Amino acid sequence: QVQLVEAGGGLVQAGGSLRLSCAASGRTVTTYTMGWFRQAPGKEREFVAGIRRSDGSRYYADSVKGRFTISRDIFKNMVYLQMNSLKPEDTAVYYCAASTMLGVRTSSNEYNYWGQGTQVTVSP
Repeated sequence: QVQLVEAGGGLVQAGGSLRLSCAASGRTVTTYTMGWFRQAPGKEREFVAGIRRSDGSRYYADSVKGRFTISRDIFKNMVYLQMNSLKPEDTAVYYCAASTMLGVRTSSNEYNYWGQGTQVTVSP
């Protein structure tokens, strides 16, 4: 199994940028479909971005498309989420997750392993 540790969260003004990182250990990131989710207070956890294990292709929630970029570094065994043009509604705890399932996976129920989360707060 894989262990995931996120880092890079913080406080940023609207319009700013942050890069989240997810360090994987135990197994390589190419073994899994990798994803980022977020959960705001009082809301359900929602899909943000994913990267397919087969070919590294990427897919995004409509709410972040064009602003966020998911990537992976096979040699460092890391997954990243570059977040630009941040908005107050992006405020949430962000989670890195790994799924043993193939293809496009956007439901939290499809992911087997989770990091502890990192807080992102965007001020107006």
